[in-house]
Amino acid sequence: MHRRTLLASPLALATPALAQTAPTEISMQYSIPELFRGLMEDVASAFMRANPSIRITIRAPEPDYEAILQRNLRDAVTRQLPDVAFHGLNRQRTLLEREIPVDLKPFMAADPRIAEQGYSESLLSLGQVGSSQTGIGFALSTPILYYNVEHLRRAGGNPENLPSSWAEVAALARAIHGTAENLNGMFYDWTITGNWAWQALVFSHGGTMLTADERQVAMGQEPGQRAIAALRMLVDEGRMPDMRPNAAIADFFAGRLGISMQSTAQLGRYNREIGGRFPLVCGRYPLSAPNARLPAGGNVAMMFTRDAAKQAAAWEFIKFATGPVGATMMVNATGYMPASTIPAQREEMLGRFYRENPNHLVTFRQQDVITGWYAFPGQNALRITDTINDHLQSVVARRAEPQAALTRMAADVQALLPRR
Repeated sequence: MHRRTLLASPLALATPALAQTAPTEISMQYSIPELFRGLMEDVASAFMRANPSIRITIRAPEPDYEAILQRNLRDAVTRQLPDVAFHGLNRQRTLLEREIPVDLKPFMAADPRIAEQGYSESLLSLGQVGSSQTGIGFALSTPILYYNVEHLRRAGGNPENLPSSWAEVAALARAIHGTAENLNGMFYDWTITGNWAWQALVFSHGGTMLTADERQVAMGQEPGQRAIAALRMLVDEGRMPDMRPNAAIADFFAGRLGISMQSTAQLGRYNREIGGRFPLVCGRYPLSAPNARLPAGGNVAMMFTRDAAKQAAAWEFIKFATGPVGATMMVNATGYMPASTIPAQREEMLGRFYRENPNHLVTFRQQDVITGWYAFPGQNALRITDTINDHLQSVVARRAEPQAALTRMAADVQALLPRR
């Protein structure tokens, strides 16, 4: 596997407890390079400048959370796991079921400077599975809607009063669709890794993936029925095309798409790619039930190494990446939320940034309805993800009616759950 080593600056101050003649070398792996490549390289470089007794080797990134999970599951068999890895929130359970991650609670309890990291208890809980602190949040997100303000205004919309329901979104998308040639009204990215966007639809309608005892599929119940009907409404009423997300995102950047439902993680990329060609405004994700929730997306830093010296170095790196300095770098490069509350409170970190970039605050305003990104139990977790995607594709492509597709989806997922 291709690896790249980032060298530390000899001018930086070492961490006294880890200072030694030969640097401790630890390996790190991440995914989604189009969002994280430059950021991860910068975070590793900054860490090594501050900790010259530790050297970070970055493994080749995987394309998404499913790919890095499969890669590391194979690595566990061949004993070639990275020392630190960044995994999707919903994949922690699968890794813990195979006893791969190291519990971070003892490291937190023994660290006299842990309070300086400013970890939010609510966001820290997203890295917990059962009684274990499986990971610590590095980049956390919620789903939001991106609007091209020029198309929005021409269609009669108001950027100060954005849609609050899917019916309003569909109506606006349809109005945008007719304002120019080769202009689509909207795209809802139902393909986002780990069925995240489908979970957002179900949760925001008050539903769940499985029953509380995890024995029966619950997404086929009334909230799920309304959720899949909303997705089809965006196709039928909102004129949403059946296209791949990369093409839809490119169309939005080029001004050929009016509304895009995506993770807030993409906000930094949207700002860079649009480059001021048109004004962009972000809006909250529509909530469709009194008990509506939204799944938190993003990833956590996890420790895999069992070597004591490497664990000490890995813990220092995890703290740096998820703490105030790493969090500031991450927010500036993406649209994610940090797990640390400190950067937003400090003017020199993110205080001024958030005042000048109000679109980045939309996801913070959704924290009151945030919940976990659901992880299906058992050996078939990845197969369930693919199964759900296949049925959603049939609805978006109009090959199947929504309710019929949902019934088959629920039955197929039920067959893949662990037998008890």
